[in-house]
Amino acid sequence: MKLTTTYMGIRLKNPLVASASPLSHDIAKVRQLEDAGASAVVMYSLFEEQIVHDNKALDHFLTQGTDSFAEALDYFPEPDEYHNRDAEDYLNQIIRLKKAVDIPIIASLNGISAGGWTSYAKRMEEAGADGLELNIYYIPTDPYQTSADVENLYLTVLQTVKASVRIPVSMKMGPYFSSFANMARRLDEAGADALVLFNRFYQPDIDLENLEVVPNLQFSSSTELRLPLRWLAILYGHLNCSLGATTGVHSAQDVIKLLMAGADVTMMTSALMKNGIGKISEILHELEHWMNEHEYESVDMMKGSMSYRNVRDPQAFTRANYMKTLQSIK
Repeated sequence: MKLTTTYMGIRLKNPLVASASPLSHDIAKVRQLEDAGASAVVMYSLFEEQIVHDNKALDHFLTQGTDSFAEALDYFPEPDEYHNRDAEDYLNQIIRLKKAVDIPIIASLNGISAGGWTSYAKRMEEAGADGLELNIYYIPTDPYQTSADVENLYLTVLQTVKASVRIPVSMKMGPYFSSFANMARRLDEAGADALVLFNRFYQPDIDLENLEVVPNLQFSSSTELRLPLRWLAILYGHLNCSLGATTGVHSAQDVIKLLMAGADVTMMTSALMKNGIGKISEILHELEHWMNEHEYESVDMMKGSMSYRNVRDPQAFTRANYMKTLQSIK
């Protein structure tokens, strides 16, 4: 039985990938992920804001006092004098993880503009990252910004990064595009090596006692699987890039469904945070058992077998499903 799959041009031993999470801060936990069977690890994200903060802090120390006396122009601060070292720490963590484990390490870069922060993609490659996941978390709030403006932002960031690195680049996306299939095609044509469906845009809450807007972290559940499942099934066979599934992956059944819809890999974090890293071993065992019982010799045999193009009634993925769902409520 072959569990191997190819994602972003990288051959993986199975389709279970640990998605971006705090687990990758800890080298020992990444070793545990590898031992449990994870085929790759996506690191926690380095945010544009962290890079910009670093640059502003360094600029402050480099320029303060330069008008006081000429020798000040020769002064450079010691690295420890500006406290935000997030960007450098991230690059060093890539180096440490590459030394500690044999599975691929995929860096994650999170931003919303086409600014200088994208230059860190090259530094991540130089640190040894096997791939890069672009996570553009952008909430358009300007009523004068068009959908075309938003789409072009994504494309510009992707093209900028692709021009600077040779490692494969994936785009982690949200579903909020007026024509998602068209956007997926444009990113594919712009050079994305993979699309990851879907980013969970954590929604804020309001603290009624302190009258503050506060974060509200909720782990995913298997019920959230249906949105990526639908779009994976629709996109399968129409793109050249790989397809990654994330959000709602908690069981072997979830993994099987997503593979059959068209995913090359399935990514999980919430299941590991809730149940422990050993959950990967459990899912792998159940996946192999199910494949053996249903006579699937490989993951490749499963991929896309229940996609839009291969099921008997493809309209079940579109409006027909909506109508049947409503009619089932009595």
